[in-house]
Amino acid sequence: MTSLRDPPVPPGEERSPDPLDPRWRALARRMVELLEGEEPQVLEAMAEVPRHRFVPPRWRAEAYQDTPLPVGPNATISAPHMVALQVGYARLTPGTKVLEVGSGSGYLLAVMERLVRPGGQVFGLEIEPELVARSEGTLSEVGEGIARVRQGEGSQGWAEVAPFDRVLVSFAVRGPLPAAWGEQTAEGGYVLAPWGNGGVLHLERWRKVGGALVKDRHGPPCLFVSGKTAPTVDGSTS
Repeated sequence: MTSLRDPPVPPGEERSPDPLDPRWRALARRMVELLEGEEPQVLEAMAEVPRHRFVPPRWRAEAYQDTPLPVGPNATISAPHMVALQVGYARLTPGTKVLEVGSGSGYLLAVMERLVRPGGQVFGLEIEPELVARSEGTLSEVGEGIARVRQGEGSQGWAEVAPFDRVLVSFAVRGPLPAAWGEQTAEGGYVLAPWGNGGVLHLERWRKVGGALVKDRHGPPCLFVSGKTAPTVDGSTS
C-alpha cells in the first residue's frame, strides 16, 4: 500500500516550503467566495485555515477546489461546501465543546477551533493511527492549540471528556445511531451525521431533549465514506 504521508526529511535538513504556502490565503478566500449562501462566520473561519496543509502532497494542487480528496485508506477530506454545511448546522459559538467522530485529516477540527474560541473545546476521534499522527502534527503547526485528537472507534465516543455540546460525525451512518453519541451529548445539544436507512444519505441533525435524541433538521443528500470498526486479534474487522 502506498503511504499518503509526506516523504521523510533527512536528519539535519528542513522540509522544503510548500509551493502553495505564499498564496494560500488568496486561494482560500476565493474558495469561500464561491460558497455564497452559507453561514458568514463559518466561511470566515474556513478562510483562515490552510486546507492544503491537511491534504497529501500529490493532491495539494486541488486543495482549494470544491471537491473531496483522499487523505488515507478509505478516508477523504470533505468538499468545502459540505464542511460549511456541517459546521453551519452545528451552530458553534464561543465556549462550545464539540466532538468530531471520524476526524480524519483534522481540517474540520481546525475550522471549528476558530469558531469556539475563546473558551471552547474541540476533540477529534479517529480510528486510523496514521491519520491521528498526521492530523496532530498538522494541527500543531497551523491550528489554534485547542483541538485534541485520539485514536478510537467512533461508535464508542469519548466518554472520558464527555458531555459535549455538539457531536459531529464525518462518516456514513446507516440505521440507529450508536447509544454512546446520545449519552455523551449534553441536554439541549446536537448530534449531526450523514445518515440513511437505505441507499441515500442525508445530512441530519438531532437535538437532545428530555434525555432523548429528537431529529430536528433534515438536510440535503450527501456522500461520505463508510465508518470502520476496530481490528480484531487476527487482523480482520469486527
